[in-house]
Amino acid sequence: MKAGTRHASTRNKNTMKSFFVTGGAGFIGSEFVRVLLKAYPEARVVNYDALTYAGSLANLADVDPERHTFVRGDIRDKAAVLAAMPEGVDAVFNFAAESHVDRSIASADDFVTTNVVGTQVLLDCAREKRAGRFVQISTDEVMGTLPESDDAFFTEDSPLAPNSPYAASKAAAEHFVRAARETFGLDTVITRCGNNYGYRQFPEKLIPLMISNALNDEPLPLYGDGLNVRDWIFVTDHCEAVLRVYEEGRPGEAYNIGARNPLKNIDVVESILDHLGKPHSLIKPVEDRLGHDRRYAIDPAKIETELGWKARIGWEEGLARTIEWYRSR
Repeated sequence: MKAGTRHASTRNKNTMKSFFVTGGAGFIGSEFVRVLLKAYPEARVVNYDALTYAGSLANLADVDPERHTFVRGDIRDKAAVLAAMPEGVDAVFNFAAESHVDRSIASADDFVTTNVVGTQVLLDCAREKRAGRFVQISTDEVMGTLPESDDAFFTEDSPLAPNSPYAASKAAAEHFVRAARETFGLDTVITRCGNNYGYRQFPEKLIPLMISNALNDEPLPLYGDGLNVRDWIFVTDHCEAVLRVYEEGRPGEAYNIGARNPLKNIDVVESILDHLGKPHSLIKPVEDRLGHDRRYAIDPAKIETELGWKARIGWEEGLARTIEWYRSR
């Protein structure tokens, strides 16, 4: 297939396909496994996950065991990846990553080895196993920070300018994905998404932490002045967008995924308190994070116009669903 042409989209979803998903026991990865199995009723999914602190088999409790095979393994272990990855696999989806910025500031070692070296291992294995397509799940953080102006947005042409060790490791991984395409002709696509929220998220992240603390009437720690802006998307919308990029995306392209929902952190936290009927006095400002990016906002026009995808779940609905899920635990 020539560079710049559109990936085949007229595939029969009722034919047998095999997919290899890394990080599929985590928050986003486990939701993607569900989306993938629903979209391809005859597909078989190999889910490869190291089960670090943020991954759990409980996230997969309701997944069909007849079509889903879990393999515990590290993406840095080439022999283990090769043993688990099916020959001629239709696609590799790389969700596996160390992703918490604060942890990367404390120590970048695991971020470099997992997010960079691990991605290169997967690329090598995908070529050796003749994978049909390699989908790299990246982040809007590779593009750094935006001015506080409401008319500034990340596009696919925004330069990579990471400001945290986590973001730097994901930007480096993108370069290796590009190199695999340019050097070896591997069919690759990259997705970059903003902040996800929804069910099964590890409680160190903003929304589940704030929900948990609010439910227990504990202080809600908020970095700095709370005016940092993040672009929020419900996890199912993100996963459906990744699937669309796999099916329709042009080889070698990157696609920004967003729900057109940039919000200040203080507004997110106050929304959670309002939903729960809790006082805003529970908010406790804490010392700001080192190198804290001021504003993220995504322009998803490319994926909307080229691939016909748009987020379906609005902020109020998504937040209500998320709060109810955590409240019922």
